Formats: sequence, structure tokens, C-alpha cells
Amino acid sequence: MDIEKDIREIVVKYSDMLYRICLVILCNEQDVQDAIQDTFCRYLEKRPDFRDERHEKAWLIKVATNICRDMIRFRVRHPKVSIDEVENILVVPEQRETLKEFLELPVKHKTVIYLHYVAGYSVKEIADILGITESAVKSRLLRGRKQMRIAFRMEGGM
Repeated sequence: MDIEKDIREIVVKYSDMLYRICLVILCNEQDVQDAIQDTFCRYLEKRPDFRDERHEKAWLIKVATNICRDMIRFRVRHPKVSIDEVENILVVPEQRETLKEFLELPVKHKTVIYLHYVAGYSVKEIADILGITESAVKSRLLRGRKQMRIAFRMEGGM
């Protein structure tokens, strides 16, 4: 059977069932989507040989529940801290505003600003880490700082 056709049939046949199982376990839509995707990726990687349809279904359920369990284990070991909690840790109101502005930056600007000003990497080191040119790093630093100044000015800070 054509592998592409095979996987389409499997996805159509089992997606709803896996969705319901993963949703009950994870209680988070994004994590459920990731778990289902990972399950089908493992199906493609392993290409298991099943005795029958029941064996295939059991394999998919087992893999999906294991992935969910691993995701929950990861959450426990790596708890998230909400932005509100981070803001409350910073006592100075000016720092709270700066943090908010920083967190609202596009990822590419936020990354270079963090690596440069917080982690202490040089422009050259950041370029090597991200696989971009030094001029791109400088440009992103400039744009990020500019966006933060604009946000600060709009709130009446300057």
C-alpha cells in the first residue's frame, strides 16, 4: 500500500479517538494537538507490523498515552511561571513596564536582546548561535530597543 495513502487513512480513522483520550489526560488543547502529532510521527518512524486492526488501535492508544504521560512528567519537572508572578517578583514599577515591553517584542528581537543584555553574549557570539550575520544581530538589537522606547513613550514614560 502507498505509505502516504496509508497514513492518511490512519489519521482519518483514529484522530478523533486519540483526540478524546489525550484531551482527558492533558486538559490542554495545544498539548493534545502535539501529542496526536507525535503519535502519528512515531507511527511513521516505526512502521510497525500489526496482526490486525485491534492491534494497530491498541498500539496507537498506548503510544499516545505514553506521550501524554511524558508531557505531564515534563510539566511537573519544569513548572511554568506566569508572567504575573514574574512581574510581582520585580519590585520596581519601572522594571515591570520594561519587562512587559520586552515580553511583547517579536521573538527574533526578544532573543537577541536577551542574549546580549541578560546573558552577556557579544554580537559575534549571538550571530554564531543563531546562524545569522552580525549585521542582522545589530539590526535586531536596534529595532528591539526602538520598539521598547516607542512603547515606553506611548505610555507617557518619556
